[in-house]
Amino acid sequence: MKAMERAQALSSQHGARTQPLVSAVPLTAFLAALLVVVLWASAFPGIRAGLHAFGPPEVALLRYAVASCVLAIYAVIARLPLPRLRDIPGIALTGAVGIALYNLLLNAGEVRTSSGVASFIVASAPVFMAVESRLFLKERVRLWGWGGILLSFAGVAVIALGASGAGVAVNLSAFLVLGAAVAQSIYFVAQKPFLRRYTAVQYTTYAVWAGTLLLLPFAPGLVSQIRTAPPDTTLAVVYLGVFPGAVGYVVWAYALARLSAWVAGSFLYLVPAFSIGIAWLWLGEVPTTLSLFGGVVVIIGVIVVNTLGKKQRMNTSKTESL
Repeated sequence: MKAMERAQALSSQHGARTQPLVSAVPLTAFLAALLVVVLWASAFPGIRAGLHAFGPPEVALLRYAVASCVLAIYAVIARLPLPRLRDIPGIALTGAVGIALYNLLLNAGEVRTSSGVASFIVASAPVFMAVESRLFLKERVRLWGWGGILLSFAGVAVIALGASGAGVAVNLSAFLVLGAAVAQSIYFVAQKPFLRRYTAVQYTTYAVWAGTLLLLPFAPGLVSQIRTAPPDTTLAVVYLGVFPGAVGYVVWAYALARLSAWVAGSFLYLVPAFSIGIAWLWLGEVPTTLSLFGGVVVIIGVIVVNTLGKKQRMNTSKTESL
């Protein structure tokens, strides 16, 4: 009898200890994820603002030069270790694709594509991740998944037709943004092995540094453009480096450490909606009805791919990298 009472007491004590852990996923984690959504959503109109005085390569270089400096300060404070020598070539390659190439394509595409529309197209990256995982990692995609992929592609096609605001004219710049989405998806898939050895912030810091080094050939143009750029435009690009860049990645890592990958990833579906709202307030941009419709189709396709389209795989592929 006494043994039973002791067992019940231990059970109740165990329950008392574990209950707070179950019931209190900290509110700060949800607020952090929401903050990241707002910061990353603001990057799209921020790029458009920067393009008023800078070229697409110069926006990318200034943004990530600032981000690299902020992350260097963080690295010193947090005492981030240096990457292993054998990992440096792979990290440099992913930084080349996910930082340098992604931003060059996105910035060039946003010259003639509104920021809200660009955010919808970039949101299709998980669709390309599913295709790449099927081709290179031999991961199965269900019939529902292929349907979601086709749906997202159809949505991008609708966006390309409607983004110009000129009836059925095709906005070719939208395909540059689509190329950026492909580059981002490659970055997400290729970084998976590194995230087994490094934290999200460590890996992102190394990749940002690598991508920034590859953008340095555009430094002469950046120096001349800074001299003539209005201060508010320069500050817009500096904002991109500090907040959507460095701060966004650090806060995202904080949220990922406290939320499940699925819950954290679900927040990212809000990025296009916030981007459209911020672009309207900041730049006065209003996307066409056809582009909005295409964007909604893209998001629905992405949700289908990530819920019905695959077995329990890559459940962290999108969230662990951002």
